[in-house]
Amino acid sequence: MNVRRQRRAIEKLYEDKCTISRYGPVKQPNGSTKQELQMVHADTPCRISQKALGSNGQTESSNNISYETKLFISPDIEIKQGDTINVTRGTLAHLYVAGEPFPYSTHQEVSLQRKDKA
Repeated sequence: MNVRRQRRAIEKLYEDKCTISRYGPVKQPNGSTKQELQMVHADTPCRISQKALGSNGQTESSNNISYETKLFISPDIEIKQGDTINVTRGTLAHLYVAGEPFPYSTHQEVSLQRKDKA
């Protein structure tokens, strides 16, 4: 099995871009540290696929959007559970929270959860 050839073939399907951020310590001017969201990877090629149909959480005051999406990305990119991932497809951008990554030799799959209000 030629893993390099298979990986190149899979990566040709990456038509989306993502920016990955996670919370980490940031030193404050007074010398203390504070946990802030920091970008770890920008404009990384990827592909998203809808995993399950969305559920409508309509209430009198809001309409909550909740569905799962699967992210396909290079196994070289470190993604941790809880990372914030902003995926851009064409002109649309959506914000997701990463589940635990499942790595393969050719790619990795990450379950993404989008929770937003319509």
